[in-house]
Amino acid sequence: MVKPLALTLGEPAGIGPDIAIAAWLRRDELRLPAFYLAGDRDFLARRAALLGLDVELKDVRAEDAVAAFPQALPVVSTGHAATAAPGRPDHNSAGAAIGSIRHAVSDVIAGRAAAVVTNPIAKSVLYRAGFRHPGHTEFLAELAARDGKTPQPVMLLWSPALAAVPVTIHLSLREAIAQLSSELIVNTARIVVADLKARFAVARPRLAISGLNPHAGEDGSLGIEEQTIIAPAIEMLRREGFDVKGPLPADTMFHEAARKTYDCAVCMVHDQALIPAKTLAFEDAVNVTLGLPFIRTSPDHGTAFDIAGTGRANPSSLIAALRLAARMAATAQPA
Repeated sequence: MVKPLALTLGEPAGIGPDIAIAAWLRRDELRLPAFYLAGDRDFLARRAALLGLDVELKDVRAEDAVAAFPQALPVVSTGHAATAAPGRPDHNSAGAAIGSIRHAVSDVIAGRAAAVVTNPIAKSVLYRAGFRHPGHTEFLAELAARDGKTPQPVMLLWSPALAAVPVTIHLSLREAIAQLSSELIVNTARIVVADLKARFAVARPRLAISGLNPHAGEDGSLGIEEQTIIAPAIEMLRREGFDVKGPLPADTMFHEAARKTYDCAVCMVHDQALIPAKTLAFEDAVNVTLGLPFIRTSPDHGTAFDIAGTGRANPSSLIAALRLAARMAATAQPA
């Protein structure tokens, strides 16, 4: 790779620093793409010492990270100190986490890095500091805004076993149903198809679109959203030439034979997509944000405060996220 991946710190009190260090230590064994961590070198040195790990850390500019990567874990300073102990977020946890995200996105937009890979954040910690976004996905969309226009972010859970997208994301079930619309389904599907083509090299993506209600509504006896919202969206997509099928009962979409018939499942609410994705590939699933002008991937797990600083954190999902980001960067074609 000519450019490194920009890895964020995540919540300092969580396992993000642990798995970043663990991934770098396996760089040669796993032939990982070069990455740097946007954060605070002194904080990382303290965490490495707590973990009993001998890690060379080097302050660098993003442009120098690839050259430094074989010998040291490159750290690009964000100017935000991190002081939190494992499992104990403190007064500057939110600032360190948000500053790292902003810095990584800035580097990618400026062309200094190839993609953003984000470590897990603790939304409750950010909310207490005034963070007003439902999650990472929506914050990244704001950072990507240009000329007053904010792109629609689409969450993709990707693994070799399944690619799944929720149409509504970080909303209560009541709010998700209220906001579900044919327009939202169509726009989401368009973004999924465009990015599968441009960044995953899928020539003609096949989408399986779920229903909302049990058994996809049972012809209206268990709900009418399939007839009034989802089926019209599918018909519109077919008229535009997309390869789509549905509305399908969500409880029969994810067995092995069914998964072979589509490239991505498009689901109406958060848990319809995330439960099968995490069940099938909990340690290997990657969270990808589609619809942005840059590539973003993330491990598909949380901060795991209970094991932060213990050495028990598994870096598998982060490693998968780093690899997928590098693959997408190498594959990416102009939209």
